[in-house]
Amino acid sequence: MKRVLITGSTTGLGAGAARELLDLGHEVVLHARREARAASFGDLASQATGIVVGDLSSGDETRSVAEQANAIGGIDAVIHNAGVEARSQVLAVNVVAPYVLTALIDGPSRHVYLSSSMHSGGRADLTGIDWSGRHASRSYSDSKLYVTTLAAAVARLCTGVLSNSVDPGWVPTRMGGRGAPDDLRLGHLTQVWLATSDDPEARTSGGYWHHQRRADPAPDVHDERFQDQLLEELARYTGTPLIGIIERRRAGDRNALG
Repeated sequence: MKRVLITGSTTGLGAGAARELLDLGHEVVLHARREARAASFGDLASQATGIVVGDLSSGDETRSVAEQANAIGGIDAVIHNAGVEARSQVLAVNVVAPYVLTALIDGPSRHVYLSSSMHSGGRADLTGIDWSGRHASRSYSDSKLYVTTLAAAVARLCTGVLSNSVDPGWVPTRMGGRGAPDDLRLGHLTQVWLATSDDPEARTSGGYWHHQRRADPAPDVHDERFQDQLLEELARYTGTPLIGIIERRRAGDRNALG
């Protein structure tokens, strides 16, 4: 049994992943942007191990989400499912928030990041970025290239962590629209599989997945120089050096066991 935090779990892929995990006997920590949205969980709330609340477009509230998750404790995996298309917030929600949560939530040995086939249209250019969201400096495609690159960087640099990204397809969510042609369940099944399965394929790291099949991401995703530049930019903006924090945490775990 795993305890899994799912960001953006009030509707769509996140809610589907939550129900699937509960049906499989796992524990779920739900996330809502606001207290009023948390009220929409209905029966999911009574089945959940906990609920964390915070607007991931806000740096302070994202840190609060990490603190709330740490207070619950025992998080085995995080599905970084929350995402937006609005240009003023795409970087804050789609990239900065997953980075900060990866750095600050204690314990997860698995991270699953929400990508998109549209990441292939993103630009591997980090000059002049406004990460705060006060100004629209990058597109949705750019944000998905960056978060897919983040997943690959975590896989490369963080020992003991399984890190993967998922293209759920064009699915009928609030963002995708009712007429989207792909299977919604296959989108969240891949998230759940990567977060919990003991299948050897699911226990690999650094993959870009679509419907439980590994696919080839844009070449920039595996450019180690670009990965390093992205991590440096995010560390500079957030004041949170992800790699150092994770490595110190892992060293502490090893010392405790030794």
